Amino acid sequence: MNNPSLSGAGAAQAAPAPPAKTPIRRRSKRLKAWFPYLLVAPAVLYLLMITLYPGVYAIIQSFHAVKFGPWRWVGLENYATLLYDYQFWGALWNTLVIGSISLLLQCVIALALAYYAYRDKWVQGWRIIFLVPMLFMPSAVAFMFKLIFLDGRVFSDILIRIGLIDGNLAIQSSIWMSRSLLILADVWQWTPFLFIIFVAALQGQDEEIEEAARLDGATWPKIFWNISLPLMRPVIAVALVLRGIDITTMFANVFIVTKGGPAFGTETISFFIYRTGFKFFNFGYASAASVIMLAITIIVAQVIVKRAFVSARS
Repeated sequence: MNNPSLSGAGAAQAAPAPPAKTPIRRRSKRLKAWFPYLLVAPAVLYLLMITLYPGVYAIIQSFHAVKFGPWRWVGLENYATLLYDYQFWGALWNTLVIGSISLLLQCVIALALAYYAYRDKWVQGWRIIFLVPMLFMPSAVAFMFKLIFLDGRVFSDILIRIGLIDGNLAIQSSIWMSRSLLILADVWQWTPFLFIIFVAALQGQDEEIEEAARLDGATWPKIFWNISLPLMRPVIAVALVLRGIDITTMFANVFIVTKGGPAFGTETISFFIYRTGFKFFNFGYASAASVIMLAITIIVAQVIVKRAFVSARS
């Protein structure tokens, strides 16, 4: 008679052994933590190479007298000379005037377009048209406006045919007309940039707030001015800072259209730095001007953004 315990043991011994599991290689915690940084490291190094290095180089150069030859240490002499340079302060004033008016017009027009594009279905379907000016190169826009208003005198011919003026407009001999031409070119090209940001800010807001206001009987204009616009303050501040920084570097329009004239009336700070560095070859002096402009831009941008975010929270 078979022993059941022996037969069970034999069956257990006869059963095939399960296959051995392949050991799973686990990444170390340190590699896992550093892996995202390793992915973005090439891009960060590239940005540092094209931004941080030139900035540090310009700061070091600003303490030297640099022309065609060895560098000569002058300390703060370049900065002290800038304080009494009327052309430098005139360039700062021109940048402030042209940039402020241009930025104000762009903000108002972009908000108006965003107001209608967000609500109007017809405008929503064709709002891609508003982005066309931003697709042109700044130099191409400058040449186009120069052809229309100066070289080709297309605008003057239209006004003459209508009967509004008797002769060609003397734009190049008028400081404010030359400034207006630069402002018009900048507004035409870069208003779509603010328009995109403002529309995205409106679409990103909580729809429940708007629905609640509608239930209380508020119309869309009241909702926009009393609810949507206050919520957009941080976005508007950041967008204006970005455009303001770009306006401080306005060069193509000035170089192609007005050359800084008449009587340095349209010379911006970027054109002043170009003229000082690449016409008079005073690279140390030009670097000092760029460092001062950089410091002013950082301080103003920090104050505007900080106040906008604080007011939005309150």
